[in-house]
Amino acid sequence: MAVSAPSVTTADELFAMPEDGARHELLRGELRELTKPGFEHGCVASTIGMLLAIHARQTGSGVTIAAETGCLLARDPDTVRAPDAAFISKKRVDEVGRTVKFWPGAPDLAVEVVSPSDTFHEVEDKALEWIAAGAIAVFVIDPAKQTATVYRGKADVHVYNVREIVDLSDAVPGFSVAVAELFA
Repeated sequence: MAVSAPSVTTADELFAMPEDGARHELLRGELRELTKPGFEHGCVASTIGMLLAIHARQTGSGVTIAAETGCLLARDPDTVRAPDAAFISKKRVDEVGRTVKFWPGAPDLAVEVVSPSDTFHEVEDKALEWIAAGAIAVFVIDPAKQTATVYRGKADVHVYNVREIVDLSDAVPGFSVAVAELFA
């Protein structure tokens, strides 16, 4: 007997969905299962998440969230995306208050780590979707190429190599990171 996928079209339905061992996002009312991230992806995501978390805690500038945390970007139809790591300013967290379900909106900084199965267009579309939803910057880290790309808009995209330092202080006050440190 074939088991059909659950009918999930809203953020509330996604939040209430039973755990099935997979990561999901909701894109304009359509449930999407995310590909398995793999070891390298996990190492890089953990590294940038740790660096952001340490900085946020030391400066008191905001909070960080991990990959399983969804952000509600749009309603009717609903879109819930989950960055690999993210930063939200203390001011915004204080304004919103306690949030049990999905974060209402885009983080100030969304971080995406490219998986081997991701296409350039998928990654770019997702980065630009974060920007359109209100993210100040999107930090896309590509372990295979050992590069980091910062999106601040469709016409404001910069690629950094392992010898460069990325200044993300517009999205995370006082935060910059050496690209090489992401792959150490």
